[in-house]
Formats: sequence, structure tokens, C-alpha cells
Amino acid sequence: MKAAGMKTDKSDILTLLRNSADYVSGQQLCDQFGVSRTAVWKVINQLKEEGYQIESVPRKGYRLVESPADILSKSEIASRLHTKWAGRKLYYVDSTGSTNTDAKRYAEEGEPHGTTVVADMQTAGKGRRGRKWESPSGINAYFTILLKPSFAPDKASMLTLVMALAVAEAIEEVTALPVGIKWPNDIVINKKKVVGMLTEMSTTPEMDEIQYVVVGVGINVNMGSAEEFPEEIRQTATSLKLESGRQINRAVLIEHILTRFEHNYERFEQTLDLSGLMDAYQRRLVNVGAQVRVLDPAGEYVGISRGINQTGELIVEREDGSVSNVYAGEVSVRGIYGYV
Repeated sequence: MKAAGMKTDKSDILTLLRNSADYVSGQQLCDQFGVSRTAVWKVINQLKEEGYQIESVPRKGYRLVESPADILSKSEIASRLHTKWAGRKLYYVDSTGSTNTDAKRYAEEGEPHGTTVVADMQTAGKGRRGRKWESPSGINAYFTILLKPSFAPDKASMLTLVMALAVAEAIEEVTALPVGIKWPNDIVINKKKVVGMLTEMSTTPEMDEIQYVVVGVGINVNMGSAEEFPEEIRQTATSLKLESGRQINRAVLIEHILTRFEHNYERFEQTLDLSGLMDAYQRRLVNVGAQVRVLDPAGEYVGISRGINQTGELIVEREDGSVSNVYAGEVSVRGIYGYV
């Protein structure tokens, strides 16, 4: 038995119920997790209060009949995961300043590769270039995964594209919607942005080794009307619910993203470039063949996007016929969709 006062992990019990095709006896739960019948009963009641329909039959045990349409919790996410390392160490909070900030703190405290922080709401969400990311509660998905790669810092920028592809693939799996990627990592549906990402890295003082990388993802999931968006992005943003016409289970979506990211990351690790992922990424790249404006500190220029190369740079054919590989700077797309 567990020591007196030790808390029974709801995630473990929910996982067993979810993965069982039949009833799970109370005694089996007691034996497997080393807890008392009273502890099991308390967890079952907690799950019922959260909206899980659990059937209790004497001499048979417990059976999960139905889960809530959309519940975001550590137990719900963990019980769905079948990954090897992505999200296996999982933190969930109802509200936080920024999941990226939390993940960086966990990195400094020695948490392992794949540790994931999920929040229902962020009060200080961050986007690229210091922009604020609007993060209301109860409807969207915000998470950050902590990575501790062994490769050189100059490879880390490609991880943003690895995650972008994973998110696009997962959204397609969950919603069946056609999903595009605006280089390098904006996810768009019907020419409007639905996902934003922010990748941050810490290196050794000599900048020759990566200490950690955090990749944060914010997804507009169940916002039900354009009026729910801040006025300045109302014409350029959308949500999965607005596009699909139905409510999306956020835990299911996060589980799919972590599964796809783990797969894509391991493919990337084999070559330390995007050669194994390029075809899948290019198929979704809305910039290909489009006129783009490159906002470069050295001077703006216009050209035609020809897709990405193996290191994730955007290949831009300039008006004079020369070709530039864009690594830094922001690319805006003309005539493809509403936001630039």
C-alpha cells in the first residue's frame, strides 16, 4: 500500500479505465496502484464530478462510458498519451503567466527532455518579437515542450518548423480541415491564422552547446465568434471551431500534436536537417510560388517564394533573378490570405 496520506494519481486510474475494453475491478485498481479501496472510490467520484461517465457494477468494477466533450486537465491529457518521451513528464495549471517561462524554469531545475507544460489560460503569453499573445481561459490550448538536444545551437532554428509540421498534421487528423503553413511556423486555415509559436533557446556561455530549447504553441481552438478576438486581429485570425463548425476536444488535440512532434523530432535527429520532413512541410506551405516581401534589416525586397531548403530557410527568387535563402527576418505574403 501507499504510505498514509499519499495522493492517488487520477491520471493512472483514468489511463487504466480508458485503455480497458472491459470492467476494471476495484481490487485490481488497489493492487496495481497500491492504494486502499477508499482511495479508489474517492478518485472515481472526483472523475465523475469532472464530467466522466463511469459505470460502477458490483462484483465487476468500473468502466469508463464517456468522457467530457472538452476537458483540459493533467489526468485527461496523460491518460491519452502513448508517446515515449513527449509529455511523459507533464505539468498542468489552470492559469500561468507563460508556459514558456514555466518550461524554462523547469529546465533550470533539471526536468527531463520532453517535459511539457499545459495551461488553460496565460496572463502574459508571448508571441514573436515581444508581441502579446491573447490567452483567454476555457476555450484554447497553450503548451510548451522542453527539449534538451545534443546537437549544435545552429540547428535549433529548424525545431520551429518541426513543430509547425506536427501541429498542422495533428489539426488535420483531429478536424479533417485542410491546413497550411506560413513560413516558418504560422498555421493557417482558409487564409487566417489559427496557431502561433515561440521557440526560445539557452546555450552555454561559449554558445557552443545547447542547454535547452522550449517550443511554445498557442492554438485558437473553441472561440465561437470573430468578436472573441481582439479587434486588431479580428480579420486575420480564426479558430478550429469556427472553421470546422464543432467543438474540439483540446486534450485530444494536444495528444495528437505531441505524438506527431515526437515522430518528426526523431526523424529530424537522424539527419539534423529537414530532408526527411521537407515533402510533408512543402505540401502545406502557402508561400510556395507566391510573391513575398522580406522584411530584412539590411533592406526590404520582394520576390517569389520557391519553398524551403534542407535547413529550413525560405528560398526567395528576387525580381532581378538572383536567389536568396532567408534565415532571419520576417516574411509577409501578398495576395494569399488576409494577414500580412
